[in-house]
Amino acid sequence: MTATASAVRTDDQIQRDVLDELSWDPRVLSTDIGVTVHDGVVTLTGQVDGAARRWAAVRGAQRVRGVRAVADDIEVIPVGPVPVTDGALAIAAGRALEWNSFVPAQRLDLTVANGWIMLRGEVEFGWQRRTAERELRRIRGVRGVTNLVEVRPSARPDADRTRRDLQRALLRGIGTERVTVEVHGDTVTLRGVVRTWWERDQADRVAWSAEGVCAVRNELLVGG
Repeated sequence: MTATASAVRTDDQIQRDVLDELSWDPRVLSTDIGVTVHDGVVTLTGQVDGAARRWAAVRGAQRVRGVRAVADDIEVIPVGPVPVTDGALAIAAGRALEWNSFVPAQRLDLTVANGWIMLRGEVEFGWQRRTAERELRRIRGVRGVTNLVEVRPSARPDADRTRRDLQRALLRGIGTERVTVEVHGDTVTLRGVVRTWWERDQADRVAWSAEGVCAVRNELLVGG
């Protein structure tokens, strides 16, 4: 058997590893989640009690070697002796944003309906938009977050400089030259192949951290 053939993982192997990874992660109630795999694409089904567990399950599946993509069909159904009201969620969400020193909470508005948070407003950097959503997703009782925050930088980026700076940052962060960066106006497009989902997420984070960037198109593939 060649080295290439031996490196290919079967769907059964990936399924077992995903189940083991979900059982290993204390943030995930793995007994409530079903896992199927077809051609390296993992589908997660079942029910969890909050958006944070759903997010943790997806990230757990992405960590497994050989996973090409993850389809998230998990349903969020909050449970507990005392239901969390939308009013309580709105208060908790507002405080979560206010307590995060990296989020301009005064420029953001949120509404809550049936446990789902709708986030609106403006920020200067894309990473602020991502940070705000991450804070809200962690709140107990939240079923999901719709992030409609707009990124409005104070200055337009210099395309050539932004591209060079991003390429250097990617080389420092994930140590690969297999990622190409294109900058058109205030939009960054990432293309190429990375080894893991972690590297893909890191590339996305680096791109959103660039000054003047309003949108990131992450077209990176996870492969060998």
